[in-house]
Amino acid sequence: MSNDNRYPSFGVLLVDDEPSFLRSLDIALERKAGINHSYRCSDSRDVMSIIAREPIGLVLLDLTMPHLSGEALLQQIVEEYPDITVIIISGLNQLETAVSCIRLGAYDYVVKTTEEDRLIGSIKRAIRAQEMRLENQEMRRRLLTDTLEQPEVFHDIITQDKSMRSIFQYLEAISASRQPVLISGESGVGKELIARAIHGLSKRSGPMVCVNVAGLDDNMFADTLFGHHRGAFTGADKSRAGMIEQAAGGTLFLDEIGDLSLASQVKLLRLLQEGEYYPLGSDRPRRLQARIVVATHQDLARKQQSGDFRKDLYYRLRTHQVEVPPLRRRKGDIPLLLAHFLAEAAEELGKAVPSIPKELPVLLANYEFPGNVRELRAWYSMPPASIAAGCCRWRCFGGH
Repeated sequence: MSNDNRYPSFGVLLVDDEPSFLRSLDIALERKAGINHSYRCSDSRDVMSIIAREPIGLVLLDLTMPHLSGEALLQQIVEEYPDITVIIISGLNQLETAVSCIRLGAYDYVVKTTEEDRLIGSIKRAIRAQEMRLENQEMRRRLLTDTLEQPEVFHDIITQDKSMRSIFQYLEAISASRQPVLISGESGVGKELIARAIHGLSKRSGPMVCVNVAGLDDNMFADTLFGHHRGAFTGADKSRAGMIEQAAGGTLFLDEIGDLSLASQVKLLRLLQEGEYYPLGSDRPRRLQARIVVATHQDLARKQQSGDFRKDLYYRLRTHQVEVPPLRRRKGDIPLLLAHFLAEAAEELGKAVPSIPKELPVLLANYEFPGNVRELRAWYSMPPASIAAGCCRWRCFGGH
């Protein structure tokens, strides 16, 4: 299996002296949580060598085993590898032992015979906590060293602004995560370019699939995302793969998420929570194999306060959030963008790049650009003198 499709990015080590339990647990983790980056160990004496050799971030540890007990191994792991999370799995529900393990440093204590759903939930939470810790470490490293390791991914975003560079560093730090990303910002700031950069950084083998959800009613939203089986509804003459399936192994970008109806918001929330979905007309779930990236120009915090956007979905989406600043807050980019767009237009028309009147950058810097980069790009087909004349007219009539 390709490393790009492994989840989580770190290994999950399953330790139990019963090989049959290890196999069933491994299958359950992949089926119910999409976890496919796992290692099995049925001999407790091999645990520490596996941890030294493999990129282990989470250990599921049986308590009662021959040779070395789970409690003894827990103490060793906590002492030698304090950044590794350990969940104790025991066949016995013993409160005193559970308390002792938690005090020693275990993340959780779960009874394996009766609490599979609780175990899966605990593992998901532990993975998320470990991902957050790793992302925070990576963010601190990048910000302190002021580095970009993959600057080529951001080639299409023309900028020299420090706040944009900070966004790039943040996106690099979270590139390995499967958690959703919320991109906010005014219309025209380049949110789709940011989404494409996120996809490029992830190095996923699958494609990036873009869906503008504005104007989709609940039925159309479900059919577009989940697809349908033949005969699922009137007119469904053949099966059709949804956008989620088309984006498998890649990124699903949902634009204008703030316009999603409340009924569709429930469907998206379930998809993110459960990591699975049902094509229309099917009773068999399919796993979500794509990373979800969403964008909006609306204020989702205000919308959820007014009841127009679900609070639980809002907090689920903003696990990772970037706000792209408007062009009026990064006016140092205007000369770069103007030169880029003029050169682009000249190449398309087979003409020489026109000279820019010296007063033009100054006039543009005094304009607020309500349409942001998109508005500036729309001007590239205009002669520079016309742009300058337009800026002069805005000044004369009180434009900002």
